[in-house]
Amino acid sequence: MQQVPVSLWTLVAGIVVTAISIWIGQNHTLMPVQASLQAPLVDGFFNVMFTIAIALFLVVEGTIVVFLIQFRRRPGDDTDGVPIEGNLPLEVFWTAIPTVIVLLLGIYSVDVFNRMGGFDPAGHPHSADHVAQMPGTALAATLSDTSQATTAPRIAPTIGIGASPQTLDKPADLVVDVKGIQYAWIFNYPDSGITSGELHIPVGADVQLNLSAQDVIHSFWVPNFRLKQDALPGIPTELRFVATKPGTYPVVCAELCGGYHGSMRTQVIVHTPEEYNSWRTENQIAQQQNLNQVVAINPADLSTSEFLAPHTHDMGISAATLNSVVIGH
Repeated sequence: MQQVPVSLWTLVAGIVVTAISIWIGQNHTLMPVQASLQAPLVDGFFNVMFTIAIALFLVVEGTIVVFLIQFRRRPGDDTDGVPIEGNLPLEVFWTAIPTVIVLLLGIYSVDVFNRMGGFDPAGHPHSADHVAQMPGTALAATLSDTSQATTAPRIAPTIGIGASPQTLDKPADLVVDVKGIQYAWIFNYPDSGITSGELHIPVGADVQLNLSAQDVIHSFWVPNFRLKQDALPGIPTELRFVATKPGTYPVVCAELCGGYHGSMRTQVIVHTPEEYNSWRTENQIAQQQNLNQVVAINPADLSTSEFLAPHTHDMGISAATLNSVVIGH
């Protein structure tokens, strides 16, 4: 019986490994649903890396299994193994191939980062509220001047994910100031004056998040958008993206920020344009009504017990006890 050449076995194994790697690399379910314009770019890069990882795993583990079977010690065989001192072509091969792979992946990652907006070098306008949140900045001290408070000040170039090459010279459709505190995210909409604990955005809009932190480093991460950007105390950072699928997606702090870091979660709600306009209108009306109620109350018109009544629970006393103390006084 004629023995099959090793080169033929190697070719067959290479074809099988390639087919399996490509199929698994393109059909896995490791990533959540894509919901942003940037997500396919990240997933494409991840799929390439995962395909290469599967191929390397199969080659290495497959070689180990074959060697365990082919070169196992037979019963009664007490001879020494074949003395092998090295194989220069093989060593050059397994050094050169990974080197080329790493270089190509590096070039690919830079291209993805650029298309996502990571190389946007220009400074961007930030709202007065956002700048005021950043202690230590010179602009924060000048916001009391009405001549500067009426315009959006320009500060030093930010870091983070900015405008993509297609939107480099275009302003964002929606700007939201995002402030991280232990342990919550606060979203302020400068164009409407709305403040919320959730991020509401319209689908298809070019959204710019101006990130800041009040205390320690936080990290704004939306897995479905494939985007993560640190929020740094005193240093403005930016995250710009376009949501492509309506829905509700989790927002997670991905930087250990304290004892309750794991509970620092909220959500981003992607609306249709009509739903977003309705949400904005409703919240503007609600916040205006709350403001009017606060302004309408004149503390001078309240009795002592009425003025202190909302705080009795925090003070640990009952309303009856408060009344008796006030009357006695």
